[in-house]
Amino acid sequence: MAAKVDSEVCTACEACVDTCPAEAIKITEKAAIDAGLCTDCGACVDECPVEAISMDD
Repeated sequence: MAAKVDSEVCTACEACVDTCPAEAIKITEKAAIDAGLCTDCGACVDECPVEAISMDD
């Protein structure tokens, strides 16, 4: 699985960046997840206050 960001919903609040233990998330205009660094832990999904991140099969 890989975490996926819904850019229509993301507010770039950086909560996911602060939570990601793999440092796989960067903010430009919106959050972007580096699939090569992501460990699929799901911490960002639980932390996102607007539910913009989901785990995709």
